[in-house]
Amino acid sequence: MGNTKCTVGLVYGGKSGEHEVSLQTAFAVMNAFDYDKYEIIPFYISKQGLWKVGEKLTAPYSGIEQLKLSDAAGDMGTALNAVFSGLSGGAQAVDVMFPLLHGTNGEDGTIQGLFEMANIPYIGAGVLASSAGMDKVVMKKLFGEAGLEQCEYCYFSAGAWKRKSHELIVGVEDKLGYPVFVKPANLGSSVGISKAVDKESLVKAVEFALRYDTKVIIEEFVDAREVEVAVLGNEEPEASVPGEIVSSGEYYDYAAKYIDGKSQMLIPAPLDSEVADRLREAALQAFRAIEGSGITRADFFLRKSDGKILINEVNTMPGFTPFSMYPLLWRETGVSYQTLLDRMIELALERYQFRQGLKYDNE
Repeated sequence: MGNTKCTVGLVYGGKSGEHEVSLQTAFAVMNAFDYDKYEIIPFYISKQGLWKVGEKLTAPYSGIEQLKLSDAAGDMGTALNAVFSGLSGGAQAVDVMFPLLHGTNGEDGTIQGLFEMANIPYIGAGVLASSAGMDKVVMKKLFGEAGLEQCEYCYFSAGAWKRKSHELIVGVEDKLGYPVFVKPANLGSSVGISKAVDKESLVKAVEFALRYDTKVIIEEFVDAREVEVAVLGNEEPEASVPGEIVSSGEYYDYAAKYIDGKSQMLIPAPLDSEVADRLREAALQAFRAIEGSGITRADFFLRKSDGKILINEVNTMPGFTPFSMYPLLWRETGVSYQTLLDRMIELALERYQFRQGLKYDNE
């Protein structure tokens, strides 16, 4: 880049239950950047969905509250002008956008579509991969098509449930038995999820999930270890060592233990090397199945009865504080947090350049 710094637009907050988590992530990222190489423009999205833009930063904020940008900050119009400035022939205000938003409006393809319209490079998955990675049903269909093994599931819409709930219940009982997990098809966090052990609790669980989405997915219960693999790259993605999530109570005496509040993370996971290799390969397969780019975390079940690897889901915008699974997996694979940020920006610019070369008509 010569000696001109790369300007990164950090987008955080958002209309989501994970608003506060997003602020913590933005603060961590802002503090990890090398300000000799980058300058940062903060974009704060309020819980109501309003955008604000701050002054260009040459050093991180000292406190997390400052991320909420004071009233002196640029309003919605100014913020969107900064995003779209390159289109109207002006100088581009931002070289690359870094969305640090989880869940709805953040990793579901909507903000990625905004960046595509603005013709601006951005970190992470594109529109298709983001929305496919957010819809558990579409995701499972893509995994199935790619030949990845997964647990049995059923799904249906709110409309179908209104019309023929009895038929659907019988279908679930025949195919899955009890217990089952009932989930809204489209929520990022674990909101709206419940376990059903009989017909009565199944009906309750479905009604509950339908408060959060118009489509419900029901999965068989699998007695399994939970293992995750981080993927980084575009056309030639690489997979990290696997990590295991152990719910508090089943502790191993293991080298790298990290506590994320709810559970313990064991990195690398105590696995046979051959199983670890198969998990890494499956993670790359899952990444390709959704047409991922940049980063993705693939989550697996390792079934206790027979050791079979089942894909559970992928997350195209995984938690990204230095204590989150995704960066820790890379840290144990030999890639530091700061190097990871550099690499993610390179991948965003590389994908953008590649797509700029595509033709849109047959002239």
